[in-house]
Amino acid sequence: MMMLIGAALLTFSGVAAADNGKNLDFYNIEEQQLVDMFAQHQGGTPGQSIKDFSRLFLENPYIANRLVGSSDTQEKLVVDFGELDCFTYLDYVESLRHSTSVHNFIENVMYTRYVNGEVNYLTRKHFFSDWVHGGNKVSDVTHLVGNYVVTAPKILNQKEDGGHYIPGLGVKSRDISYIPGDRVDEDTLSLLEDGDYIGIYTNIAGLDVTHTGIFIRGENGPVLRNASSVSTNMKVVDSPFLEYVKSKPGILVYRATDDNG
Repeated sequence: MMMLIGAALLTFSGVAAADNGKNLDFYNIEEQQLVDMFAQHQGGTPGQSIKDFSRLFLENPYIANRLVGSSDTQEKLVVDFGELDCFTYLDYVESLRHSTSVHNFIENVMYTRYVNGEVNYLTRKHFFSDWVHGGNKVSDVTHLVGNYVVTAPKILNQKEDGGHYIPGLGVKSRDISYIPGDRVDEDTLSLLEDGDYIGIYTNIAGLDVTHTGIFIRGENGPVLRNASSVSTNMKVVDSPFLEYVKSKPGILVYRATDDNG
């Protein structure tokens, strides 16, 4: 598998910056399986593509802080299906659903994770709401699915003491809309769609969410498919949706659009 990935990387090196893109591992997913799925999902709905591609990662391990880069360390493009956190999981699923080949997928990861595809720590989309402000094919539908929606002004990247989470990035003033967890009900569920990206809202200063996942209508009811850091999980799991979100401050809902949308 690593030989196949290495080949993909070599053909891609003209697009990536010199030292970028050297952390590539498809883990337990075969390249031919991806190629077949790319063909099957051409012309399909975004939601179905997200549902199908996200299923590939079930049971894959959760590892925090897998990305390489900081204010004093050069950013590298990491594609690792065997070491996921809640944000990189969504990066890969969103990139896969747009892809027609492995080479194209790697390029899509760059554009999903970074503004204008520029692999740099300061152009990385550090906040969930960057997805609707940074060129991703998603839209904020929180107001469309919630009977009761709260909008909170946030100064992203600014800590309560005035410091910054990400040195050098500056701050971003944004209104973040969310449905309070205790207001997520059956009416909300009826308006959610397979493949909706879910952010778990936080009241912490300078942050918009503390966790992300994907809404899926499972055989036994709706679930949040997510790379879970809960000690009893530490892998990609399907968590019962209502049970999970009811105890949380709230949810943001972003919906994928097609490539022409």
